[in-house]
Amino acid sequence: MMFKIKPVETYSPHIGVLVSMMTACRYKTLRVVRHLTTEQLDYLWDENANSIGALLLHRCALEVAYQELSFFGRDLLDNPQLREKWLIPFTLGEEARSNLKGHEIEFYLSQLEETRSKTLGLLSEQNDDWLWLEGKQCWSDHITNNYWRWYHVVEDEINHRGQIVWLKSRIPSSLESN
Repeated sequence: MMFKIKPVETYSPHIGVLVSMMTACRYKTLRVVRHLTTEQLDYLWDENANSIGALLLHRCALEVAYQELSFFGRDLLDNPQLREKWLIPFTLGEEARSNLKGHEIEFYLSQLEETRSKTLGLLSEQNDDWLWLEGKQCWSDHITNNYWRWYHVVEDEINHRGQIVWLKSRIPSSLESN
């Protein structure tokens, strides 16, 4: 891993910088979670907390939502298959605490990789002018551009990585890996 933000050669310059940031951010997230057990991924700090596993799937769900919005002009909720798969991790909360558990780390890593791979493929088909295109968010009245949307994907991952680090530090010693 290079610790520099710079354009990635196979993308247009601004998209390449965005991909560089996304890659660095993901690298750091994976370093935090890659050795967690299923019990650690499912651990709930309290009755209102989200598990680390749920937060990882939330990362995927948000990215899929922004794929739909920025590449296809659609709301995640307009696609029944995507809605069924991603609505609970997108919204988190009680349903996530009840339903998003029991998976090994490989499941989460696979979901993260699959989602990111699709994003990178879609980004490779765009040029920098695409970043400046504006539109309304599907779930709010805010007008954003594609650059802000994908910045938000990075920002959200950093925020949730902070939560994951905090949660990980509070996992009881009885659930620690050997």
